[in-house]
This record gives sequence, structure tokens and C-alpha cells, in this order.
Amino acid sequence: MSEAPGPYDDWLICMISSQLHQQIEGFDELIEEGDSDFQQSGLKKTSVVRISRLAVVEGEVLEGRIGRISPDRVQRIRRRLTEWIREGKRN
Repeated sequence: MSEAPGPYDDWLICMISSQLHQQIEGFDELIEEGDSDFQQSGLKKTSVVRISRLAVVEGEVLEGRIGRISPDRVQRIRRRLTEWIREGKRN
């Protein structure tokens, strides 16, 4: 989740799901129970960050954070998202 630039209280978010069959291998990010940042993530079980499932929402609909993921994981997600946008690939 990241606040969008500009004067509005808009946030870019992506979907996180425990439905692991939804993972796009090599693109989405899997957060597993044994990962070093799993406890601090606030997730209850292994989940997938669905990088292609993005939305911009107003800050007033956000109720707060359940946790955090490691800076390394955030960088991987950002890199994959950037590459996807730059390459313009479609399935």
C-alpha cells in the first residue's frame, strides 16, 4: 500500500489472498509461514500478493494496517510491477 502523489488522500493497494491457486507463478509474491517477515505481516496463513490486482482507493475506506512486509519483499514487488508496466505484456 502506498499513498498516491497529489493533494488527494488516495492509496494504491493490491490484493492479498490465501487462495494460493490464484498465484501467477514468477509474478505474484508468495508470503509463506516460514518466511522471516511472515510474523510481522499480520497474515494468518500463507498468502499470495496479487500484483496485477491493483486498485486506487480513498484513504477514508482504509481501516488501518495489519502488519508489514520486509523492505526486500517490497522492492521485489515494485520491480515486478515496474517491469510489467514497462513491457506492456498481456497474457
